[in-house]
Amino acid sequence: MTPAAQHALVTVILFVFIAWRLYARVRRNIGRQRLSRVRPWITVVVFPLIIALLAFAARGQPTNLAVLAVGLALGVGLGLLGLRLTRFEVTGEGLFYTPSAHIGIALSLLVIGRVVYRYSLNGFPGSSPGAAPPGTLTPLTLLLVGMLGGYYCVYAIGLLRWSLRNRAPVSRQVAS
Repeated sequence: MTPAAQHALVTVILFVFIAWRLYARVRRNIGRQRLSRVRPWITVVVFPLIIALLAFAARGQPTNLAVLAVGLALGVGLGLLGLRLTRFEVTGEGLFYTPSAHIGIALSLLVIGRVVYRYSLNGFPGSSPGAAPPGTLTPLTLLLVGMLGGYYCVYAIGLLRWSLRNRAPVSRQVAS
């Protein structure tokens, strides 16, 4: 296979993977969902690790650390708002929640916009370099990742707290 063909194949695979993940994110942020026993715990573990690693990577750049902190604070506020706007349901079938469609759409558009923006500047892997190398921690990236991290952590903690308060009644209803 020629290098050009390999590059085209990698580009198509990467594009399909990104499109699939963006679709999954949008779908997960909108509509009624059954509460998973595992997903909130994964979120509570993974996102703080990502934030800590980014803070460690940006430790020599006070401006980037400040931008990450601002993003985190915005995300925490969005998470609290998201929990207030979420509709929670306890049924005999399990625990369900419907997140705020507006916040879900806004966060999804931010992620999609950032991916499109980065690819418009840098192109796909192997293309000519753009404004910043793909691994560069730009302030906009740190702000967005901080927002997403803060939002998803707070939201997952809220879901866990709600589920712990409501799991026992569901178990008794099913056992009856």
